Amino acid sequence: MGLNAPVSVWAMPDMDRFAIGLSGLCAVHCLASTVLIALAASAGGLLLDPAIHEIGLVMAIAMGVVALGGGIFRHGTMMPAAVGALGLGMMAGATQLPHGVGGAQGVEVMWTLIGVGLLALGHALNQRAMR
Repeated sequence: MGLNAPVSVWAMPDMDRFAIGLSGLCAVHCLASTVLIALAASAGGLLLDPAIHEIGLVMAIAMGVVALGGGIFRHGTMMPAAVGALGLGMMAGATQLPHGVGGAQGVEVMWTLIGVGLLALGHALNQRAMR
């Protein structure tokens, strides 16, 4: 091409580099998506294992006993421990419901989240009573 010849957008070397880069990004996207979906499926199976929920519940109960129970002795107020215990009870009860997210199993998720919220409220009340 001469200096005065019209330059087509499609003949520009920069456009080739851009197209090659876009192809590379497409390949990375396809590979990353496949890997992420495979990992999510594997992690989803692990995270939905009932043992994970049971271990988490035991840890929540242990921390609740130490923090909320200790709060009763430090500030003398029962309300934070009572609210936290109600939340722990809901979480424990939810482990007995059908497990999962869809349909009737969604009830388990709902009760677990309400229980977690009440437990967090109990801990927040405990912190406030300590001041």
